[in-house]
Amino acid sequence: MPQDIDLYYWPTPNGWKVTIALEELGLPYRLKLVNINAGDQFDPDFLKIAPNNRMPAIVDPEGPDGKPISIFESGAILQYLARKTGKLGGPTERDRIAVDQWLMWQMGGVGPMAGQAHHFLKYAPQMDPPQDLPYAQNRYRTEVGRLYGVLDRQLRGREFVAGDFLSIADIAIWPWAQNWEAQQQSLDDKPDLARWLKALAERPAFLKGKAVAAEARSTAPLDKASQDRLFGIKRD
Repeated sequence: MPQDIDLYYWPTPNGWKVTIALEELGLPYRLKLVNINAGDQFDPDFLKIAPNNRMPAIVDPEGPDGKPISIFESGAILQYLARKTGKLGGPTERDRIAVDQWLMWQMGGVGPMAGQAHHFLKYAPQMDPPQDLPYAQNRYRTEVGRLYGVLDRQLRGREFVAGDFLSIADIAIWPWAQNWEAQQQSLDDKPDLARWLKALAERPAFLKGKAVAAEARSTAPLDKASQDRLFGIKRD
């Protein structure tokens, strides 16, 4: 029986990537919540594991050669878990290249752009003073729409992003793309993306992974102190 992997986590799209992967792989894990609104990501002990002060991160007591290893960055964690288990990385070398391409596409495109869209459309207008910035809103909303168009075309004739198999690329993209409404997007002209989102949302591991610590996620506006910690704001 494998030992529990320590998962440093908060219920956000990047956190969901890892809980979903662990559930799909059937790997046991022990949850260690990192409340990013309270500033837990700056705790010195956490920074030893995740020096970029971002979650998720993991500590696997059964790493390479049986020795413990800590890993930060959600994409690196997904790649590690795929290599560790021989699953979700693609059955052939060509497939693995396709998976890596679309994983990097998420890490460099969908994640940052959707995150910025969400920030400027939801959080910035609620700040004190409000930061309602039409240029930034339009910039990121438009780029997210472009990326989802790319994804819709890639999914045409494919069950999953890299082919006919579920992979870490799907697991990386879905937590961000499923929040398309908050990013002010439309699926009316993206039928394959809509089909893919629905199919993954019905998988038990996706349901269970997204539900981890869901009670800790609040939709209430952030207070000033939380805004400052979360967004790195320095006030005079």
